[in-house]
Amino acid sequence: MTSDRIEALEALLARTETAHGVYETTELNGVYDEAWPTWYAGYAIEHGIGALLARPVTVEELARFLAISWDEAQRSDSRPPESWSASMARRMAAEL
Repeated sequence: MTSDRIEALEALLARTETAHGVYETTELNGVYDEAWPTWYAGYAIEHGIGALLARPVTVEELARFLAISWDEAQRSDSRPPESWSASMARRMAAEL
């Protein structure tokens, strides 16, 4: 996947993160969204992640990928030097 596509994935993930923050604040009254991977997946699919990945992706597949990736990152002793959206975009490009 080209760097342009990775940058586009990163931008979409950053927008998704921002939109989810608004959702948590306005719809959930500031309560942490335990089901965030499903919300993120739905938003990302609705906003074109399939085109960026150059293949169809389901909410279930993407939510599972996000949840597993998040859990692995939380268990890791090291943190990536880049933002979550940047590291996730690179991982998506490589694994999806």
